[in-house]
Amino acid sequence: MKTALVVDDEPLMRRCVSETLDSYGFERIIEAEDGAQAINLVALEKPLLVVMDVQMPVLDGVTAAEKIGKDNPTPIVLLTATHDSETIGRARDAGVMSYLLKPFREADLPPAIDLAIHHFIEMNALRDEVAELKETLETRKLIERAKGVFIAQGLSEPDAYRKMQKLAMDKRKSLKNVAEAILLMAE
Repeated sequence: MKTALVVDDEPLMRRCVSETLDSYGFERIIEAEDGAQAINLVALEKPLLVVMDVQMPVLDGVTAAEKIGKDNPTPIVLLTATHDSETIGRARDAGVMSYLLKPFREADLPPAIDLAIHHFIEMNALRDEVAELKETLETRKLIERAKGVFIAQGLSEPDAYRKMQKLAMDKRKSLKNVAEAILLMAE
């Protein structure tokens, strides 16, 4: 179910944004009055999108966006009358994907939503790719170090690698697991 969270301390603004999100195609729209409620609702409801004001009681929108980004990454659109460079910089650093100024026209929100969701998907794909590349690099380093143990025992590099492959197949383990075991035994 496509769920969106609207966070604003003004009920009229929440309703206006909710109606726009409804016409955009969100099936379920939940609302919060401040940043603290937003953090809790994102954790519970896992919305596809958060549209949030900056200036709110209890916890401002940028601080809430930072917390949401760390704990439950979600595309966030800030919809606010605040447009000073410090606030915009904080929003950027918090990972906010789009920033619209009030008063907004109903037609302004859908492109901001599209951009926020698109950027969020791209950023997650890049994060996943970086994590995968780091894992691959760490695995290669382990394998090279483990090959070094066999090379020190007199095997050639190709023979050391083949021996590791055979161990992996015989034990039904990954090369990484075999390399870790070899290095543990060599210590």
